[in-house]
Amino acid sequence: MPFFLSPRPHRIALLLMLGLTLLPAAVAPNAASAGEPLADWRPLFDGKELGQWKPTPFGGEGEVTAAEGVLRIAMGADLSGVTWKGEFPKQNFELALEARRVEGSDFFCGLTFPVGESHCSLIVGGWGGGVVGLSSIDGEDAANNATTKVVSFTEDRWYDIRVRVTPDRIVCLLDGEQIIDQPLDGHEISVREEVVPSQPLGIATYATTAELRKIRWRPAARGADPAPPQP
Repeated sequence: MPFFLSPRPHRIALLLMLGLTLLPAAVAPNAASAGEPLADWRPLFDGKELGQWKPTPFGGEGEVTAAEGVLRIAMGADLSGVTWKGEFPKQNFELALEARRVEGSDFFCGLTFPVGESHCSLIVGGWGGGVVGLSSIDGEDAANNATTKVVSFTEDRWYDIRVRVTPDRIVCLLDGEQIIDQPLDGHEISVREEVVPSQPLGIATYATTAELRKIRWRPAARGADPAPPQP
């Protein structure tokens, strides 16, 4: 099922009409991590080569390249992306990266990550370009669960994206603003079937060209809040 189609499209229309979750993402471009201490971060991308990132074999995927500090995922027929083949923890970590949509109208960052023995995806800009949420919670994807938000994204603008996973919750920030705080107790965490090739750690796009940079992680103490980007 394409990511721009929702099994309950009226939900997205209702969110737009009410304006209750329409977020402007108003932080200035390129301010996301300027001046932020990086000593405790562990890089996952050196800006020159793909390294342990390998193109994800979705079928019909676009080309993936690395140069001048940017990992570029070219538009494919549907899903395109990269999967990390190195070691990575299953919990108690914080992930951070910057991403921008270069071309297309669907998600420009589908960040799949471990959650203990399960996996989950943070979808940024899906279902026609504006939906943000976790796929999946209790079998419901990012357009149809309590984490669903609608954000007005600007093409060619960098966005700072952060995810923290601890044994009790998933917390996500967009440009320093907390947008998701999902408890884990009593909930089933999973990914959509199409995104399984991104496991355990991967970044995907849907019919969209995207660029990524400053991909990194660090251990996260339980109960600690993700560090917001510095102005």
